[in-house]
Amino acid sequence: QVQLEDSGGGLVQAGGSLRLSCAASGRTFSIRAMGWFRQAPGKEGECVAFISGTGISLYYADSVKGRFTISRESAKNTVYLQMNRLKPEDTAVYYCAASNRAVADKTRLTTYDHWGQGTQVTVSS
Repeated sequence: QVQLEDSGGGLVQAGGSLRLSCAASGRTFSIRAMGWFRQAPGKEGECVAFISGTGISLYYADSVKGRFTISRESAKNTVYLQMNRLKPEDTAVYYCAASNRAVADKTRLTTYDHWGQGTQVTVSS
């Protein structure tokens, strides 16, 4: 099975930036769409960004639009989330996700086949 390793989290001041990375192990050419989810304690999980297998279709949650950018390298086995102008409200564990099939609902957890272990992002004020 495909393994995803997400990384890049840390502690930053409000207004700072972080770049999260998600690397798929092996020759995972079956991967199509990928996304980033986050969950803070006591809060519902939220899809913050999505990118299609072609890289053409993009989605951002309203709460991060204009501040976060999702991208993937040409091999399509690594996805990034550039997070700028971070706010304390962005504090959460961020999870990378990947789908082997066409995506009908970008924000539905069951859409995705593989998940990373999560990386902690903490934004101080």
